[in-house]
Amino acid sequence: MSFVWHTFFFDPIYNGLVFFIDAIPGGDVGLSIIAITVLVKVVLLPLSIKAAKMQKTMRELDPKLKELKEKYKDDREALARATMALYREVKLNPFSGIFLVFLQIPIIFALYFSVYSGGGQPLPNINIESLYSFIPTPETVDMIFLGIVDIASKSWPLAVLAGLTQFIHAQLSLPKPEPRKEGESDMKADFARSMNINMRYVLPAVIGFVAYTMSASVALYFTVSNLMAIAQEFVVRKHR
Repeated sequence: MSFVWHTFFFDPIYNGLVFFIDAIPGGDVGLSIIAITVLVKVVLLPLSIKAAKMQKTMRELDPKLKELKEKYKDDREALARATMALYREVKLNPFSGIFLVFLQIPIIFALYFSVYSGGGQPLPNINIESLYSFIPTPETVDMIFLGIVDIASKSWPLAVLAGLTQFIHAQLSLPKPEPRKEGESDMKADFARSMNINMRYVLPAVIGFVAYTMSASVALYFTVSNLMAIAQEFVVRKHR
């Protein structure tokens, strides 16, 4: 487990962060976090585009899914088979986007520990033992992002911005939940509505809380990541 953590998450994130600290004039850690976030999002771009297209396809399929629900309203097994057949027809895996969500969790922790521990030496100290041979040691490490925010401390403005951008992304990417019909008793439909509402309203609040609790570095990661996801959503809409 330690091998996977260091090989695929902590070491690449830490070395990338140190590389950008050295490359960016003044060694601004905040700007370096933005750069490493953009790099991570570019690496994950194929998965992100696939997830965004999946959500767009789900919205496009909504009328057909409603027809199937009406057609098989008295036969749940037939409805499940017809729904999966429709998904196969358009080559859609409704669970493929979950992997991307879980993949970002260790990345966030890797960024957090890169700033706060650095393998034993928190920034502004550089742990030379954790660096790849081709990564130079920066001469200057500035922890004050743009001369305003201490990147190692908590920042409620950045936390609010992280939650707000997550809220905007959710509103753009998720279909509107269907209103509950009077007398309706469908656990699956109720669960889907509940998940939709949680993703739209609860998750942004959780993101804001986590971003504030952990540090300004994590809040900055969430904000930049969400802004790129919002831009990607508009691109997918335009070209689909």
